[in-house]
Amino acid sequence: MWEYTDKVKEHFLNPRNVGIIEDADGIGEVGSLACGDALTLYFKLDDKGHIGDVKFQTFGCASAIASSSALTEMLKGLTLEEAKKISNDDIAGYLGGLPKEKMHCSVMGREALEAAIAHYEGTPVEEVEGNIVCECFGVTDVQIERVVRENRLTTIGDVTDYVKAGGGCEKCHDQIQEIIDTVMEREPAPKKKKTRLTNIQKIKLIEETLEREIRPALEKDGGNIELIDVDGNHVYVRLRGTCASCRLSQVTLSEYVQAKLRELVTPELTVEEVQA
Repeated sequence: MWEYTDKVKEHFLNPRNVGIIEDADGIGEVGSLACGDALTLYFKLDDKGHIGDVKFQTFGCASAIASSSALTEMLKGLTLEEAKKISNDDIAGYLGGLPKEKMHCSVMGREALEAAIAHYEGTPVEEVEGNIVCECFGVTDVQIERVVRENRLTTIGDVTDYVKAGGGCEKCHDQIQEIIDTVMEREPAPKKKKTRLTNIQKIKLIEETLEREIRPALEKDGGNIELIDVDGNHVYVRLRGTCASCRLSQVTLSEYVQAKLRELVTPELTVEEVQA
């Protein structure tokens, strides 16, 4: 079960600014009922060019309703130039955070805002160019590339959380991974100077990385990880909690655990799971 902040619960149970603005200056429609989430955003400018009124209609989960409600509150009183700077992270942050599996709701809010502003400016948003990667949810390579770059996503699971791609039949996972790899090659993380580690130094760094970087991330979703042994560059671990039964556990090991250890310890490391 996902954990929601008090602010998410408040905006879900008591959503602000629900409705339609008949003479709206800007209207943005995104999502699809077939995909489970849809949002229409309306805004009306005052005589000073600020957003004086804003309303929404949405079909979706608690996070979708809360994100839409929060966005309308954030927009009041802003100029369009100020509104354009709002990101999906800003929406999630206003709510005190969203479960990572629900970040696509904040992305939908940002997309609706962009569509509404484009409508007002006379340049309606056309269909996103690019090739469909995820047929289950109709997500293109352009959309995936954007969320990967803007949010520094590193795994297929991350992409699913932000735009749903890969969350259906999973046939598109290889293509999603290729996009992630391409974006990371364009914007590589700063490389650390390579130094030779002793076995004791290596084990200590592995333990510290698991404790500081990896375990907290897994615990947020009810999972955990246990270091079993280190043999040369082979790291043996055991997944605990929800991670142990997750069908994507091998993706977690290779795309997150192994990637993080290679980044922060040494690129020669390989991670293998030891079954209980």
